[in-house]
Amino acid sequence: MKLNILSKSKENTQGIASNLAKSLEVGKIIAFHGNLGSGKTTFIQGLAQGLNINTRISSPTFVIFKKYKVLNHKKIKWFYHFDLYRINSLEEIIDLGFEEIINNKNSLIAIEWAEKIKELLPQDSLNIKIKFINKNYRKIVIS
Repeated sequence: MKLNILSKSKENTQGIASNLAKSLEVGKIIAFHGNLGSGKTTFIQGLAQGLNINTRISSPTFVIFKKYKVLNHKKIKWFYHFDLYRINSLEEIIDLGFEEIINNKNSLIAIEWAEKIKELLPQDSLNIKIKFINKNYRKIVIS
């Protein structure tokens, strides 16, 4: 599966993500790729909306990851949001318990800057590339 989507606004991006969240399976890892400011966090906010998470989602750049309780889903109990922008080595993320988290099969995991740990990601991870086109438009490739 490969989808190419043109988003015309922040709200459009969040709506696309919200709809995608409703079709994702428990245990899925979503690997995000894109330049700084491309819209990765905006997309992840939409995923959280689709999971009925009402907490404000912001990028966990300084704490590396945040964990959110998912209340109204039959199988997904936790949503993890990783931002690996500040990670410089695989050891740093491993020391945070990353391998235990990705093996937790009742979670959904979104990872910004996933290319930094590609060696640790399962082959069946969902890859989302977001490209900045202009102030409002983004090209989103889901594969």
